[in-house]
Amino acid sequence: MDANGIEPATTVPASQKLGKTEAARMAREASRVIVAKGKKVTEFKPGGKAAADVVAAMLGPTGNLRAPTARAGKTVLVGFNEEAYTDALL
Repeated sequence: MDANGIEPATTVPASQKLGKTEAARMAREASRVIVAKGKKVTEFKPGGKAAADVVAAMLGPTGNLRAPTARAGKTVLVGFNEEAYTDALL
């Protein structure tokens, strides 16, 4: 994000754990959720619903929201994949 001059409006420290409730809220508010796990990228279109599969994909093995997580308008990006970030943010 720095290389493209994008500044986050809000930053949440890693010590503040966000769990299933927060993930479900983010999914309900989003029109598009992109989850990256390694090289695998999955896109969901929740449409105002926080389906169990969307929320499960957003959470890591500890039950907390996976990092990094970014919200750009109605798009939520979870995990990191450079191509997915470039497509969504630029």
